[in-house]
Amino acid sequence: MSVAEAPVPEQADHPPRRASATLAPPATPESGPARARTTEAGAARPVSLAARLRAYVALTKPRIIELLLVTAVPSMVAAAGGVPPLGLVAVVLVGGSLAAGAANALNCYLDRDIDEVMRRTSRRPLPAHTVAPRSALVFGLALAAVSVATMAVFTNWLATALTAAAIVYYDVVYTLWLKRRTPQSTFWGGMCGAAPVLIGWAAVTGSLSWPAVALFGVVFFWQLPHFYALALRFVDDYARAGVPMLPVVSSAGRVGRECVVFAWLTLVSSLVAVPLGGGGWLYAAAALVAGGGFVVEAHRMLGRIRRGEPARPMRLFHWSNGYLTVVFVALAISTLIGW
Repeated sequence: MSVAEAPVPEQADHPPRRASATLAPPATPESGPARARTTEAGAARPVSLAARLRAYVALTKPRIIELLLVTAVPSMVAAAGGVPPLGLVAVVLVGGSLAAGAANALNCYLDRDIDEVMRRTSRRPLPAHTVAPRSALVFGLALAAVSVATMAVFTNWLATALTAAAIVYYDVVYTLWLKRRTPQSTFWGGMCGAAPVLIGWAAVTGSLSWPAVALFGVVFFWQLPHFYALALRFVDDYARAGVPMLPVVSSAGRVGRECVVFAWLTLVSSLVAVPLGGGGWLYAAAALVAGGGFVVEAHRMLGRIRRGEPARPMRLFHWSNGYLTVVFVALAISTLIGW
């Protein structure tokens, strides 16, 4: 699921939904009308070289990569207690980008049947037929191999193992299994989204510690309000594709309540990191202000739902994007200047 889709006009919330009433038959990797259309048009349509290159870049979902690296580098700074070796930072940036790109490209391959049905994703390279499915698969596997090899040669076994595990977990456990079967997929899938924190920390120290766990918790809990807000906005898309996201199978009220709970857990995790050694008072202040705003926005969305007003979930979604950047940049600055 992309975190960087272009904003679209808001729409009113839907009445409470249940899977038995609104969910289309679940898409599977080998069945469904969308997959049939994809198979029939398996070859990519003729496009220019520049367009083909742009399509391969799009397969990696580069804006998601940017967001993940925003958490990895500050975590490395915190782990080092200052400026980490710049060569190591470069390796983690390159290896992490390749790993995230691999996971995203393989996700596009595995979800091509879903993407073709959903309006939000129908212009991605595979449903648009600018890249053939087999080419996307080979591209994703090649990126995965290069990323793991890069981490293995230039970092340590723990960072390498975490990198490989994140790719496998995202594409096999989350994409192939959880996403198509349970509304809890966003929760359990959050582990791979928060993995860059642990990978960056492990690359510096060769181990993990409690500050790393607390920062991992920040990203892990943050993902739930972030993605639930997006799913509320595109609930019809997910229902049409047979994906049992929580907003599809539950009421908007339940989704709003869970956003509030996880926003609070995000704030608490960010503050718990401070006494554990994960940042100074500057970081604590930024985490308190940004996290407080995140919590307030989640409460506001829940309030609108309870009053029967349009939920306007994209307000929470866009706030969540800024939140993660503010908190982790503050972590790096606080560590570097000793505040």
